[in-house]
Amino acid sequence: MDPYSLSVEREASKNIEENERECFKDAIVSSRSLNKGFVEPTNIKNAIPEISSCIIAASFHISVGLAMAYSAILIPHLEDQDAELHATQEQTSWIASVVVVCTPLGAVLGGFLMETVGRLRTLQYGAIPFVASWILIALSTNIPMVLVGRLLAGLATAMATSPAIVYITEVARPELRGSMISFGPTLASFGMVLSYLKGAYIDWRIVAWLSIVYAVVPVILVQFFVPESPVWLVSKGRLDDAKKSLEWLYKREEKQGKVSAAEAQFITILKENEIKLSEQRKSKHGGISTKLRGFLKPTGWKPMMILFLFFSFQQFSGIYITLFYAVTWFQEVGSGVDAYIASILVGVTRFLCSMVNTWLLRRYKRRLLCIISSLGMTLCMGVSGYFTYLIKNGDRSGNWVPVLCLLLYVCTSMVGMLTIPWTMTAELFPTEIRGIAHSISYSIANLLMFSALQSYRSLQDFLGGSHTVQWFFAGVSLAAVVFVWLLLPETHGKKLSEIEEYFQNHFLAVGAEAKTRKRRRQRRAQRNAKSSATQPLNPKTIQNV
Repeated sequence: MDPYSLSVEREASKNIEENERECFKDAIVSSRSLNKGFVEPTNIKNAIPEISSCIIAASFHISVGLAMAYSAILIPHLEDQDAELHATQEQTSWIASVVVVCTPLGAVLGGFLMETVGRLRTLQYGAIPFVASWILIALSTNIPMVLVGRLLAGLATAMATSPAIVYITEVARPELRGSMISFGPTLASFGMVLSYLKGAYIDWRIVAWLSIVYAVVPVILVQFFVPESPVWLVSKGRLDDAKKSLEWLYKREEKQGKVSAAEAQFITILKENEIKLSEQRKSKHGGISTKLRGFLKPTGWKPMMILFLFFSFQQFSGIYITLFYAVTWFQEVGSGVDAYIASILVGVTRFLCSMVNTWLLRRYKRRLLCIISSLGMTLCMGVSGYFTYLIKNGDRSGNWVPVLCLLLYVCTSMVGMLTIPWTMTAELFPTEIRGIAHSISYSIANLLMFSALQSYRSLQDFLGGSHTVQWFFAGVSLAAVVFVWLLLPETHGKKLSEIEEYFQNHFLAVGAEAKTRKRRRQRRAQRNAKSSATQPLNPKTIQNV
């Protein structure tokens, strides 16, 4: 679950598109290339200030993981008939799903604060609703208090992710940026492991109290050890502060000629800020009507429709349901394995897979990864549903199979279907509508996630049990294979201009590559014909003259 915002300037992308493309593959962020003028190979020892700043900024993601996985350990306690605070299944479905309702609002608020008070200050403000949410949950005497706490956690989740990723993108040099960005999702996965682990051995109220620490400590570290983004400082005219920030970040770098690395970056940021201001002045002439007309073009409505379908398959294939209901899931399967221990294994699996996810996205094509991911999810859920059915009918010889299948399901989902839909919100849209298009697609994704989480219990009642729900997820995953094969465009290794051209000429992905190659051959043939037509009939005679 990586909901990040992205805005790329048209004129800047003409010069730095190749550098930016690597960033698009890693995450959805507001990106600018800071190190185009500095091409010396990176010495990790020299980059320690950058790396430490990025890791501290990304550490807020631990709280995000805690908040996401907390419903999994909370719901079983609340549904217990002897619980001090009892909740019905309808109420617990709201506890699980309500956390994503405020996420779009948090993203909008975070975006406004990022530009107003800065990247790091927004991160620190995001800790306030986190702390308030955990206090409300820990002291709750009724279900509405828990729901308000979960709402605040959802608000804080968006406020703690986007600023961190934007900060990393603006501070880290290109060759380190991908690795630094991947720290965010990895630390979020680590937060999930912590939540499952504590829930297995500690009362849910104590877990809530302890979770406050993970929101407060990053605030302190950021305040004393991390400089503000020099890109933001320059945009606000605080040039002296920007120089100080860059001097701290590049204090270990030696001078390259007469200009230090910090000075070179300062000049680069100034130039990019000028490009951004120029683009903003141009965009004002178009206004909102121009942007809205952009959605009526093939480059607007086609990617929006594809993303809607993509996120629908993602959410209703059970990816996030198994995260938010992990403990309950294992209890309902009836495998006999301790549900809390099994949930810890799920968290550890997700954490380990997140470490290799960035490498997969860089190396392999999107369509291939999504097809492999969906086929793996189909197989795992199909087999798990079959053995769950046997367990329900008294045959416990394979009671360990559903646990293994869910672990493999998590692995295969991390290959593509969990991560790639979020990444594509940055890649598919043209520059002029990318900002608003990303916001819309991000909001749609969260509404679909809310619908999936909210409908899980109703789906169980309607279909007739845990095993049929697993077969339903398998069916959706299989349908996702067909969708990817038919409609999902390939963006791996493609320039943004090539992706835009794809939507101008194609809708079905099947055969699109062959048609594109044929069109390029025709263009080359036409160019060759024109060039031959302009050549003199007797060049030797002309040379002799």
